[in-house]
Amino acid sequence: MTIARRQFLQSTAGALTAGALIAGSPAVHAQSKTKRYRTALIGSGWWGMNILKEAMAAGNTKVVALCDVDQDKLELGAEEVEDLSGDSPKTFTDFRELLDKQEIDIAIVATPDHWHALNTIAAIEKGAHIFVEKPTGHTIHESRAMLNAARLNDRVVQVGLHRRIGPHYVSGMKFLKDGGAGDIGMVRMFVHSRGGEERPTPNSEPPEQLDWDMYCGPAPMRPFNRKIHPGGFRNFLDFANGTLGDWGVHWLDQVLWWTDEKYPKQIYSTGGRPVSGEPVLNEMMQTTDAPDSQIATYQFESFTATWEHRKFAGSRPGQPSVGCYFYGTEGTFHMGWRDGWSFFPADSRKQVIHEKSQHKEPDGHSIDLLWADFTNAIESKSRPTCDVQIGHDATNMSLLGMLSYKLGRSIEWDGEKEQIVGDAEANAMLKRPYRGPWVYPDA
Repeated sequence: MTIARRQFLQSTAGALTAGALIAGSPAVHAQSKTKRYRTALIGSGWWGMNILKEAMAAGNTKVVALCDVDQDKLELGAEEVEDLSGDSPKTFTDFRELLDKQEIDIAIVATPDHWHALNTIAAIEKGAHIFVEKPTGHTIHESRAMLNAARLNDRVVQVGLHRRIGPHYVSGMKFLKDGGAGDIGMVRMFVHSRGGEERPTPNSEPPEQLDWDMYCGPAPMRPFNRKIHPGGFRNFLDFANGTLGDWGVHWLDQVLWWTDEKYPKQIYSTGGRPVSGEPVLNEMMQTTDAPDSQIATYQFESFTATWEHRKFAGSRPGQPSVGCYFYGTEGTFHMGWRDGWSFFPADSRKQVIHEKSQHKEPDGHSIDLLWADFTNAIESKSRPTCDVQIGHDATNMSLLGMLSYKLGRSIEWDGEKEQIVGDAEANAMLKRPYRGPWVYPDA
């Protein structure tokens, strides 16, 4: 690295740190009366650093290592850790080297989705407890392998489903489970945003500081494109599962949290790219390939749940753009995000009930609560609130929707066996081939 580039990274790190503190990031104290867990972060981009800063703020974390395939992200992250906590983490570009050379208690896994399984299982087998971002896997068998590894090695695995632990989600779910909305017959989950036609972006050589081969890892090797990295991977189906595999996991989990039923019996999804346009992938240029609009229907024994998203048109003024509606005999309940929750009684003479959200700003999430719950589970040798089984079940819901979308037909799901009934073609899609030398984890 040239001196000029290093100076630029250092100055940028300083600006980012100052900006984070001004925006309300918690002050970090190097000394703590509690146990300090030797912690490594695998995937030191924006969201991984978000999680790590909350872990440092808790006062029970000693950051010993960072890993990323992007040297810029790695160096900026290391600078920020040292500025905030005084810890001087070792840096690695290969997670295997990190796990071989560093003794750790906790691994935070915040890589793109297609890496979650291999990162998590390798760290578990080295004895680490895991805080992993959702979804748990890119395919259902990957997610199952993660769950099996956690149980076999008796490790705590917390999945980043922070909407299970935020105050208004907890109180709203209590309202529902106490019968506040009556008997629920239907749930509608949704995310609406703005957008339009997508024009192809030129491919280019990977930046000097980025190991693109390692970034792609077990996924197919695509040409590098700035639409993918940093941050755009979620809408490329080689690396993630679009909006349903991202936002959808949170709201599908709300449904599973509410119901006593463990999984749907039948799933059908349809959608496409009517506004974004047909996906493009060639040597010269590419677009995303995830659907810009999608509807998925999940048929349970006692109710129907639907998912819908569109990346155009936005929402009407005064209408929520994200959340889920529970339709019951006593009225309609909306579980939202920044707008909290609301209950609209079927009897118009009754008052609307509303509870405001309570979030950690500026991001509007509850990672601090999730981290405290995680370390408490380690110390008490118990299951965390967002245990890997919970993450697996919510992830499966999203992946089954994507599987039906790709097949173009409905599927019948045997949740006990985790198999699609009487459909060999669909069952073959519960996993996918890995690009060598990477080996698909045993489920």
